[in-house]
Amino acid sequence: MTEIIHQVIFLMMVVMSVVTLVIGIERFIFSFVNFRRASAIIKAGVFDVSRDKNDSDQDLIANSLKKIIDLNSTSPNKLEDFVEAVYLELREKLFNRIWILDTVVTAAPLLGLLGTIFGIVETFLALSVSGNSDPAAISSGIATALYATAFGISIALVGLIIFNYLTDRNEKICEYFKILVLKHIT
Repeated sequence: MTEIIHQVIFLMMVVMSVVTLVIGIERFIFSFVNFRRASAIIKAGVFDVSRDKNDSDQDLIANSLKKIIDLNSTSPNKLEDFVEAVYLELREKLFNRIWILDTVVTAAPLLGLLGTIFGIVETFLALSVSGNSDPAAISSGIATALYATAFGISIALVGLIIFNYLTDRNEKICEYFKILVLKHIT
């Protein structure tokens, strides 16, 4: 029974590593495209709707700025509320699925530790059944069990690096958006 649990834990960690890589790559590309776009608009100094026409759903900055420019309101309160709503929408799209990386970073080492515990229990059960007290057999079983901890920590480290990079990059995109909105409004 413990062997099955041990294998399920390893399978869960493999799934976590694949999910981390898939989300990391997808979010990296999405963030990279939007960061370049925001940087280009900032360097140009102004956002021109006619010149910067891009209907891509991926171009969050341009689409968000177009929404604000298209607003025909002279009321400062309405404009402020609308800008806040557009900003929150932009932020939600940028940080979409990032929480999964945070969860993997937390859960992977714990799953690895759980896998190690079950692996050690499995080793001791096998030793008690066989009556063997050979130190080589014990150390081999424990070494195998410790792979789960190492695997969990490895997944967490990769996930943490991806999570921190994407969080920092997306925060910069949000700051660029704020700068562009302030330039447009003032």
